Amino acid sequence: MATKIYIDQGHNPQNPNAGAEGNGLREQDITYDIGQRLSQILRSEGYETRLSRPTPETQLGTSNASSLSARVNDANSWGADYFISLHTNAAASSSARGSEAYVYRRGSSAAALAEDILEGLNSRTGLPTRGVFPRPSLYVLRRTQMPAVLVELGFITNPADAALMRDRPYLFARGIADGINDFLGR
Repeated sequence: MATKIYIDQGHNPQNPNAGAEGNGLREQDITYDIGQRLSQILRSEGYETRLSRPTPETQLGTSNASSLSARVNDANSWGADYFISLHTNAAASSSARGSEAYVYRRGSSAAALAEDILEGLNSRTGLPTRGVFPRPSLYVLRRTQMPAVLVELGFITNPADAALMRDRPYLFARGIADGINDFLGR
């Protein structure tokens, strides 16, 4: 039986729960594109995948809370083995850059998966790795029934990170897939 990876393309195309903006880009567009590419790569490698936003217009929920619960409930009812939530980071300073990840707690299988994903992203994109951090307050980490990782791909507010996410999204998808493969020993 194929390993089931739920790919949550963070945020909705419009409010409620729209994403950050920076350098003329919208987070929800970047996560949609990279999620689609990641799904294609993983499927070609024998994984089963499900996307939270199968089309660019897919709108989940009527509030932030219902958007988040729709993603988690879909992953839980599908019986995903792993949950990967894709996001872009934002900061007041345009010099902040790099990839980081959040998990429910340290020392978990999700934390090990997050480390491997960050290594894969660093290897493919060259972006610095900022680390894996516990965030038990995040709904998608707290309410999933499987190991869950929230990945901040890069900073949409940093011109170089934003350009890389815009111009070379396949590097991010391939890096995440590499991390998943490393974690699973494939």
